[in-house]
Amino acid sequence: MLNTALSHLHPLLKQQAQEVFYYKQSWLDLLTKLYGYPLVPLTTTDAAGQITGMLPLYRIQSPLTGKRYVSLPFSDHCPLLAVAATDAQTLLDRAITLAQKARYLELRGGCNDLLAGHADLIESNLYVRWLLPLHAAPHNVWTGLHKPVQRQIKKAQKLGVQVRFANKRTEMEQYYRLHLLTRMKHGMPAQPQRFFLALWDALVAENAIQLLLAEYEGTIIAGMILLTAGSTVKYAYGASDEQFLQLAPNNLLLWTAITWGCAQGYHTLDLGRTARDNQGLMEFKRRWGASEERLPYYYYPSHDGFAATSEQSRKFQLLTACWKRLPGQIAGPLGGALYKHLG
Repeated sequence: MLNTALSHLHPLLKQQAQEVFYYKQSWLDLLTKLYGYPLVPLTTTDAAGQITGMLPLYRIQSPLTGKRYVSLPFSDHCPLLAVAATDAQTLLDRAITLAQKARYLELRGGCNDLLAGHADLIESNLYVRWLLPLHAAPHNVWTGLHKPVQRQIKKAQKLGVQVRFANKRTEMEQYYRLHLLTRMKHGMPAQPQRFFLALWDALVAENAIQLLLAEYEGTIIAGMILLTAGSTVKYAYGASDEQFLQLAPNNLLLWTAITWGCAQGYHTLDLGRTARDNQGLMEFKRRWGASEERLPYYYYPSHDGFAATSEQSRKFQLLTACWKRLPGQIAGPLGGALYKHLG
């Protein structure tokens, strides 16, 4: 992060940061470039000038959703990284001081004893993350899949679904068509197409992104975006055409991602954040043999913002019901325009 500061990271901190995709400089730069969020990089240093703690925040100032500090917008899991507890405490104190002149502070830090025990922070437990260990031999992962998952993978293969890795920027536009359909089905605003194109541009040169596309009889029916950092490959985005779900393309996509991750030497597949209220998606990930991990977020001075809204709340259900009613030609551009206010 912070470009020149990266070379001054304490070795332990550097090791921690390499495992967090969302602390990649390319991701941090993209958030500022695409959405205009100023980065507020909080750090601590030791006597030798090495960085011993870091907590990147973005200042979001929106006429629709107010001013707040978030670590990090559009990012599932952003742990507070520090060599010692004193460094972590210093970073947290500075973040709270900043938030006193804003609507709220949101830290997507996951399990952290300091955050959990801080009297001024409010803990939210709406989400979990799912982690699947990978092995050199994919068969070791296969045996951990529930039988219905195995049958769906074999079904997709038998019916002629083909999965390939994209190698052209224009193929991201094909993925976006599916992404927009999927978000509309769930009643959620979609990221603008320029986000996915910028993501490709920022990460393809460092081999940190993979776009998988599932085809059936020449038609692209589903897609998946993988992001990589350290020893982890992350399932970041997925989309499909509802008309072809009976072909089980999403199962074949995920199995292809697993076999690829095993072959590339990754140790873990991060299946991403899931709302506890979304029991269908929770069960889907459970059937792949992934382990559930708590993903608490922390707020000061109040529990606020889009990520703090339960999917079972009346507010959330009203918003999604209204969004589903919008025509596609309106939902796409409108969602793209609104998205920056939701970070």
